[in-house]
Amino acid sequence: MIDDTDAAVGAGAPERVGVLGGGRMGAGIAHAFVLAGSQVVVVERDHEAAEAAEERVRASLAKSVERGWAEPIDELTGRLRVATDVAAFADADLVIEAVPEDGTLKADALARVEAVLTDRAALASNTSSISIDALAANLARPARFLGLHFFNPVPASALVEIVLGDATEPRLANDARAWVEAIGKAPVTVHDAPGFASSRLGVAIGLEAIRMVEEGVASPGDIDLAMELGYKHPTGPLRTTDIVGLDVRLGIAEQLHRELGERFRPPELLRQMVAEGRLGKKSGRGFYDWD
Repeated sequence: MIDDTDAAVGAGAPERVGVLGGGRMGAGIAHAFVLAGSQVVVVERDHEAAEAAEERVRASLAKSVERGWAEPIDELTGRLRVATDVAAFADADLVIEAVPEDGTLKADALARVEAVLTDRAALASNTSSISIDALAANLARPARFLGLHFFNPVPASALVEIVLGDATEPRLANDARAWVEAIGKAPVTVHDAPGFASSRLGVAIGLEAIRMVEEGVASPGDIDLAMELGYKHPTGPLRTTDIVGLDVRLGIAEQLHRELGERFRPPELLRQMVAEGRLGKKSGRGFYDWD
């Protein structure tokens, strides 16, 4: 795994990488590929959003340098640019879509990106729960499409879930594993299924923990501590929910509820907290106070 104290740049990363969406997740993905030596372009909806995305990635890269990354900040940021038009992806080897978790939005975004790519370019979605086959149905080259599910926060996470659709070509699956390893992360490969592997298991545990709070079984802190000390989870399910975002977790739970049934029905407490704007770390308050 590449970490901020390693001086070597990983081998095997794509030379030119595009990221559609420069929010926290997209910025983290861009950060990982810049450190691995790729030329990275982040595309956002307008100039203001693009500038904010650039600042996010630059700040993250600066932290890596402060922690001991051998390359100077100017060399790292020299491999980063931002744009507001998907035409900037025209020469990309790999483009990763990282827009909000909405099937219609993602399908439209992927189709727009694919239209400017070369036939050899790979296209990936960072979706955590939406069917790769469903997204591929709108694409002209589904064989060059797959899921690359990064985890939040990307710089600190060691895992990337590679999700293969029915049409994903075997060569692309092999390339994806090499790319993930090149950015210092561990790949796990799953075939398209509701919630894949990580979201399905993570949400199941998280929803049950929320129900336990709802029923007064224990406090969020004690539930998390039980999982951290008893089962060696590095972060408990409720703190993880705060970090991921309660709105994101609710969206995934609703998707899984539709596809897999009652065991994924979102607890009313989760719906209530989202309606109140208690979204977790990003809003300052969720199951914990982050201010």
